[in-house]
Amino acid sequence: MDKLTNKEEEIMQILWKLEKAFVKEVMAEIKDDKPHYNTLSTIIRNLEEKGYVSYNAFGKTHQYYPIVKMEDYRKKFMNTAIETYFNNSYKNMVSFFAKEEKISADELREILAMIEKNE
Repeated sequence: MDKLTNKEEEIMQILWKLEKAFVKEVMAEIKDDKPHYNTLSTIIRNLEEKGYVSYNAFGKTHQYYPIVKMEDYRKKFMNTAIETYFNNSYKNMVSFFAKEEKISADELREILAMIEKNE
C-alpha cells in the first residue's frame, strides 16, 4: 500500500464518506483550496493507479469508489507513524499526547478501563 500525499488523503476521505462519486461530486465536497477540475481528475486517476479506487464507466464519465477501506489505511498509517516517530512504542505515543495536552487524565482512565475490560 503506497503512502498517499496530503491531497490524495483528502480526496480519499471524501470518497470514503460518499462511498461512490463522480469527479464533480468530489469537487463539491472540497472546502478550501479547490483544485482545477482536471487536476482533481488526475489526482483521482493517480489513486486508481495506486490501487485505492476503482470506477464504473458511464459512457465517457467515471464514477469512482474506494477499494481500500478507511480502517485498513488508518491501521497502516498509524503503525508507520508509531514506528517512525515513537520508536515503535505506544507508551511513547500516549505520553507525547499527554505532554502536548491533547489527551486528558479522564480519557487516559477510559482507555485503561477499555484495556482492562479486554483482558
